[in-house]
Amino acid sequence: MSANPEPHPIESEAMTPNNAVTDESVVVNPRPSIIEVETHGVDTIPDADRTSSWLDLLRIQFGGANTFATVLLGTFPIVLGLSFWQAVLATVSGVLIGTIFLMPMGLFGPKTGTNNAVSSAAFFGVRGRIVGSFLSLLTAVAFYSISVWVSGDALVGALTRLGGIPDSLGLRTLVYGVIGVIVIVVVVFGFQFMLLVNKTAVIANTILILLAIVAFSGTFDSSYDPGPKGFALGGFWATFVAAALIVASNPISFGAFLGDWARYIPRNTPPRKLLAATLFGQLLTLIPFLFGVATATIVAGKSDYIVALIQASPIWYAVLLMVVAFIGGLSTGTTSLYGTGLDFSSVFPRFSRVQATIGIGVVAFLFILTGRIFFDLLGAVNAFVGAIIVTTTPWMVIMAIGYIVRRGSFRPRDLQVFNRGEIGGTYWFTNGINWRGLVAWLGAAALGLLFANYPPIIIGPFINVGGGIDLSLAVAVVAGAVLYLGALWLFPEPRYVFGDDGPRGVPSRAGAPQAIETDHGSTAARVAARRIGTAA
Repeated sequence: MSANPEPHPIESEAMTPNNAVTDESVVVNPRPSIIEVETHGVDTIPDADRTSSWLDLLRIQFGGANTFATVLLGTFPIVLGLSFWQAVLATVSGVLIGTIFLMPMGLFGPKTGTNNAVSSAAFFGVRGRIVGSFLSLLTAVAFYSISVWVSGDALVGALTRLGGIPDSLGLRTLVYGVIGVIVIVVVVFGFQFMLLVNKTAVIANTILILLAIVAFSGTFDSSYDPGPKGFALGGFWATFVAAALIVASNPISFGAFLGDWARYIPRNTPPRKLLAATLFGQLLTLIPFLFGVATATIVAGKSDYIVALIQASPIWYAVLLMVVAFIGGLSTGTTSLYGTGLDFSSVFPRFSRVQATIGIGVVAFLFILTGRIFFDLLGAVNAFVGAIIVTTTPWMVIMAIGYIVRRGSFRPRDLQVFNRGEIGGTYWFTNGINWRGLVAWLGAAALGLLFANYPPIIIGPFINVGGGIDLSLAVAVVAGAVLYLGALWLFPEPRYVFGDDGPRGVPSRAGAPQAIETDHGSTAARVAARRIGTAA
């Protein structure tokens, strides 16, 4: 058994959240080459490797969302039967709601030096944090699939119109495969390559959307309104709320991933800048969202939005759509797949980051083909975004409350216990699980699903309680906050988890952390020992 080592320098500073510094002292280190394969997994990023700024966090959020996957979500308010201006209001509302919940998720990475799933060990326990890993997998499969689907369909539509190539399942499979493989290759290289792709997507897709003003100036009609009979859920408010929630799923989907990128930001970056990065990064996504709203009115009633849009576009714009759809597919696909491959390499230590990324990419690609062949695309997207909203939002609420009551204090070394094949430490709680956070999340997610209405897959028994209005998000958020705060008050956490300044707004109890020891029976420990032996 190995004794608890001396605190890491990062740990001692992170446990003193009031050591605020001026903006001028935030130093961003030189970047490595974009073709240099990233070596870091979910281990704590050393200060010397902190190569990103808060502007990179803004850029990667906008780049990851400034794609046709976001455009597709933007078409849903029109597909559900809203008028153009009703759809605009629902879209803006959805982005703002999702962004409010997302903003605190950018605070963890710089302090902990790891991704949000591992950071959540502070509130769920070093084993209970697998909840975050599950949520990142759910989100990655959904948005990786959407990005490849939509970008692939754009390329197929362009090939059909410009090259006269007949549309077929074989052609779509080939195109999906090419995009899927390239996404995996980019993710294997790692963060710097992904950041370059996102920078390119920001520029290319923004230009494309601005050119749409010229391309569709003669066909777009802002007075589009199918009338009350067009409401998919029978009434205005039920349809409006459903549309806003689908839009909100986009910013909420970033919750499990912000730490993947923020962990490369210097830990003394002011929180206001991290919050601003997410706020403005998500507000900029209104550009692709509103592009989807506007163009959906042009091809309303068509079963395949992207193919129909290419058919309705001038030739010169159809060509641009094909090129930018390809770049956009890489952007969204990489931001989705990167974090999940990163995290699952820690959940299953026998796999490296590269191996986990390839494995999950293959599984996601098989899901794409299965979904395209056997299921309705829009129905599958609707169900997945519903599941993301109801399960991820209460997890984010618990994380945000935990950050507040802990005063932003963390022990980065102790967060890595599970990943290193060890037991004990500050966040060991009960056999590696903090049941306060876990029970609160399970209860909130279960209650939210009871009120959810995301046909044809997710239809809760209490969907009519709100008169047809989807109450799942409100129920999940309130339940998560009440259950978690209630658990913290009724069953106080030990004083040592709160850092030097103690808890904020909740009680604590006396206690001492269990010493960190090697768990010789764990896979992580065996893998670590094997790597040490190989190096020797």
